[in-house]
Amino acid sequence: MDPLASLLHEVRSDGALFSRNIVTAPWSVRFAVGTPVSAVTMLRGSGWLVPGDADPVELGRGDVAVVSGTEPFTVADDARATAAPFYVAHRDGCTTADGEPLDDGVHLGPRTCGNGPDGLDGPNVLLTGSYQVDGRVSERLLGGLPRVLVVRRDDDRHGGLGPVLGLTDLEIGRDEPGQQAVLDRLLDLLLLSTLREWFSRPDTDPPAWYRALGDPVVGRALRLLHDRPAHPWTVGELAGATGVSRATLARRFTDLVGEPPMTYLTGWRLGLAADLLARSDATVETVARRVGYRSAFGLSVAFKRVYGTRPSHHRTVAPRA
Repeated sequence: MDPLASLLHEVRSDGALFSRNIVTAPWSVRFAVGTPVSAVTMLRGSGWLVPGDADPVELGRGDVAVVSGTEPFTVADDARATAAPFYVAHRDGCTTADGEPLDDGVHLGPRTCGNGPDGLDGPNVLLTGSYQVDGRVSERLLGGLPRVLVVRRDDDRHGGLGPVLGLTDLEIGRDEPGQQAVLDRLLDLLLLSTLREWFSRPDTDPPAWYRALGDPVVGRALRLLHDRPAHPWTVGELAGATGVSRATLARRFTDLVGEPPMTYLTGWRLGLAADLLARSDATVETVARRVGYRSAFGLSVAFKRVYGTRPSHHRTVAPRA
């Protein structure tokens, strides 16, 4: 399992907040759902994503943007977002800009709102999905993302985003049993496909560990660490497994990843431990051995040094999946 697969494995959508907005200029929609990640795309027409704390980003038909961070953002027909929001999306529903309930005429169908006279045939169709992400492992992935990243339709080299968007748009318009589960899985696929496509582009700035995957030595070392985190690795053994000297591996790994191999391994082990503690009833001793520590005491010392708290306390305060 490579590092990207490891990190994406624990990124899940659960009760995804989807909305389809069919709008006519001037239009502006504010999103204040407070989730760590959102996916935004224009299925028809064009618009501007205005993060508030970053430069506006133009979105054309079929472009997909991923917005990181819990701060609100706006999508509008104007980069300055001067129009009052058509509505504001919160975690518990949508309201007017003044916090009042939306008029009945605004709702055009399941999870669909609109402000124009053409109803479902309006010129601009904005699709958004908000993503609740939990766990330290996921944080290692999301912490390396910019506030906004975009994969343009014309830059989708593998052609995977278009079919996902089409299926998502079709599913939002339905109102049948199991819809939430289908939407959750579609949002999973949309987010992961977008991230993978963006990571692979030569003009982007992905996390250092992702760039290092392309190195024949460091990429191999990363895969070994992710595949067998509980193994008692040493730099010497890792170097032997990758066919270089100990000094060469240490230098090359640090240059490409930004930290020494054993420091990286410690972070990976502790992230796994934190998520196991939050998501299972396994004892601290069991978790310690599963991630590569000989005892609960060893895990506790490292956990306290990095996270500032004991494993047992983390378990009591971490959200349960």
